[in-house]
Parts: sequence; C-alpha cells; structure tokens
Amino acid sequence: MNVATIQQHLGSQFSITNMSSPQAAQELALLLRAGSLTAPVTIVKQRSIEATLGVDNIDNGIKALTIGISFTLLFVAFWYRTLGIIANVALALNLVSLLGLMSLLPGAVLTLPGIAGLVLTVGMAVDTNVLIFERIKEELKRGHKVLSAIENGYKNAFSTILDANITTMITGIILYSIGYGPVKGFAIILCLGILTSMFTGVFVSKALTNLVIRENKTQLLGVKL
Repeated sequence: MNVATIQQHLGSQFSITNMSSPQAAQELALLLRAGSLTAPVTIVKQRSIEATLGVDNIDNGIKALTIGISFTLLFVAFWYRTLGIIANVALALNLVSLLGLMSLLPGAVLTLPGIAGLVLTVGMAVDTNVLIFERIKEELKRGHKVLSAIENGYKNAFSTILDANITTMITGIILYSIGYGPVKGFAIILCLGILTSMFTGVFVSKALTNLVIRENKTQLLGVKL
C-alpha cells in the first residue's frame, strides 16, 4: 500500500513514520481499516491431515511397476529363450543405470510421474530388443549363420531404434522446456530412460549375445522361428 518506515509490530496499535503529509497518513489509515475484520476470530477446532493418499498412490504405482516388469521378463524369456534371458539382463542393467542417474540429479525423484517414466522406459527397452530379435529371426530364415544373423540383426535394427528414440527425446525436451512440476520430473525420467535403454538394449545386449555365442557356438540360442 505504501512505502513507509514501520517502527513496531503491527498489532492493535502501531505507528508508521516518515509519511509525506497528514493527508497521506489519513488515506493509509483508511486503507488499513478497510482491510481489517470487524469481528474477532476464534479457533474452535483444528485438525491436521497427513499425506497418506500420496503414499498409497506411490505404493500402488510401485506394485504396478513390479507386476508389469515381472510379466514382461517372463514373456520375453519364454518367447525368445536364450536371447530373451540376455534381454532381461540388459533390462535389469537398464533400470539400475536409470535409478543411479536419478540419484545424481536433484530434479529426478520417484514420484508418480517418475514411476510413469520408469514404466515407459521398460516398454521402450523391450521394444528395442524385440526389433533386434525379429531382425535376427529374419536373417536366420534367410539361411544366414548365427553369428552373421546376429551382426546383421543389430546393424539393421539400429537405424530404426535410433529414429524412434530421437523423436521421443525431442518430445521429452519439449515437455521439460514448457512444463513444470510433475511434468518436468516425467520429462527428466523419460530422457534418461532413452539414454540408458539405447546403451543397454543395443551395446550391452550385443556384447552379451556375442559372449554367449562364443561360449557355445553349436547352440542356435534357442531362437523360436
């Protein structure tokens, strides 16, 4: 209302000095009286409510994430056999890497948007492995040897995986730039998940696959054709 020097606590009686004129003092007093309550306020009852609903939502989100990951791991292991086990190991490393990066960034916390970002990351990582494995199956159907089929499968699927992840990364950057609060948290997890899924789903998975092949060259990795 006014730029003045306040000498004491603003109680029922107080003084404000260095006013420009008596008229300015009267106008300020009128404004202060206009904003005051005409009747006293008495607190009859006070109640504190804890944030139990948020805790329940977080617990339900973690349960949903656990159930979803469990079914995903079982299905991938059943459908792709040895390659599926390799994909599950890469997926586990993906989640560990993502949680490690989250612990280093102050804006990345495990809230409901963070859990949603983790679920999306799991889906993207599985999609990456599915694309690669289907390419490997196509190469095997064409009569290529196992080592050649794996090399061509990873090589041919990489461009498709890269394009899909770049477009998703652009979306995450836009969400982070124009969003706020939970939207920014989701965008951070999304972008970090893209980086970790690309690393574990392509490079780590390929290294593990080559390692298994070299250990047992006579086995066709149990790929279901």
